Amino acid sequence: MNPGAHDLGGVYAFEGRGLHEPFAVDAGLRYTVPGGSMARAVRFHVVNRSDDMVCVVLVRDGSPMRYFPVAAQQEAEIPARAVEDLRGGSTLELQVAAPKGRAGSLTVELGLDVSEA
Repeated sequence: MNPGAHDLGGVYAFEGRGLHEPFAVDAGLRYTVPGGSMARAVRFHVVNRSDDMVCVVLVRDGSPMRYFPVAAQQEAEIPARAVEDLRGGSTLELQVAAPKGRAGSLTVELGLDVSEA
């Protein structure tokens, strides 16, 4: 295991399925914490280039953990205030919820601090 920082992010196009139906945008936005390690989400940055509000959802092991609503044509920088330890084997994923049929793009970055358990 290599302790240290791990980032999930990039620029992603999407087509919304509804604000109540978040979905995975790209497999590159998924991370499984290595066994014998723990991780903490320490920062989140998103730029919404669509003409609609979207919601980026941080999902842990298939269940929503945090919701990050972002207004149309806006960006958000969200430092982690309440940090949770994510045990080895936990899978994190960033998903997006957007109005049905509406296309757009996001730039996202989730910063993780990974350390030995």
